[in-house]
Amino acid sequence: MKINVIGGGPAGLYFALLMKRRDASHQISIFERNSPHDTFGWGVVFSGKTLANLAECDEESYGRIKNSFETWNNVDVVHRAERISVGGNHFFGIRRIKLLNILQERCAELGVDLRFGVDVQNIEQLAEDCDLFIGADGVNSFVRSHYKDFFQPSLSVGRNKYIWYGTHQLFHGLTLTFRESEAGVFAAHSYKFDKETSTFIVECDEETWRRAGLDAMSDDDARRYLARVFAHDLNGHELLSNNSKWINFLLVKNLHWYHRNVVLLGDALHTAHFSIGSGTKLALEDAIALFRSFDESEDVRSALENFEAERKPVIEEYQAAALESMAWFENMHDYMHLDPLALAYELMTRSKRVNIESLRRRDPAFFAAYEMQSGNR
Repeated sequence: MKINVIGGGPAGLYFALLMKRRDASHQISIFERNSPHDTFGWGVVFSGKTLANLAECDEESYGRIKNSFETWNNVDVVHRAERISVGGNHFFGIRRIKLLNILQERCAELGVDLRFGVDVQNIEQLAEDCDLFIGADGVNSFVRSHYKDFFQPSLSVGRNKYIWYGTHQLFHGLTLTFRESEAGVFAAHSYKFDKETSTFIVECDEETWRRAGLDAMSDDDARRYLARVFAHDLNGHELLSNNSKWINFLLVKNLHWYHRNVVLLGDALHTAHFSIGSGTKLALEDAIALFRSFDESEDVRSALENFEAERKPVIEEYQAAALESMAWFENMHDYMHLDPLALAYELMTRSKRVNIESLRRRDPAFFAAYEMQSGNR
């Protein structure tokens, strides 16, 4: 089979290595417009279930990823200078460029043709020149746009502004920090992804963003301003930029997932709000699901039909949970009157994926403390 892939992110790379590992005779080319060492953002996070899938599919790349990630089982909520820790959660963080380099190296070892610095212009020609054409070219997908009449994408924009920074302050757990300033409420989503660095995503509503003057600030001024807002949490460490820009979250859905021999993967196909930390997880699991569809049928159309039928309900469930979470953060000012324990409970249950019983199992001590406090109100 000849396979062309546009986009050298986790979804495209992982699908390519799985297909080439299964059958070395496949001719697989990946076209990526950036260099192998370019990336945007900082660390990415995924769950224990995703790691188990990676171990099952390709033990070699799994071992390299495992040797490079940071792990934690706590979610910490910081409110009014008090930290509430909720255990029983299993997350893994890794530097985004490290993950990409591991997958690039594994693809190269298996004989995948990696072409960097290539900005594909003729989509039709590339699609016609192969048996299977993968659009894994990210949230602003050129492939999705080119075939929009067939995929019928739905794009909607979240209300909050957010920016993706890094910092050398280490956050030992997924930490959600709320700080109120004269401009309004800011939330930070942070976690370490190596021995020296943490992701630090800041979000706020547009009114707060404008009142703070962030719409008119340079990157340096914005980082200094937010470092003052989160001064207690950063402990003197500065915020680090990597082409960091204020944006609104873009929710991507597609009515149809494939057209002829063309299929979308990862953020080109769907997005889930960063507050549930599933973008990379879903991209990798897309690749696994599509790979397994070809295990069931080598016929391209049958495999793509099966991929959409099996995977679409899973994605819809995640997106529904992510929308609940996004809406919570868009209205977070409504919860700032809560005490830290009550706020932590609201946060843990915001997406409806964690219910009372699962929270009780995850951290009995936290749940008992919450029950005692709420019963005494």
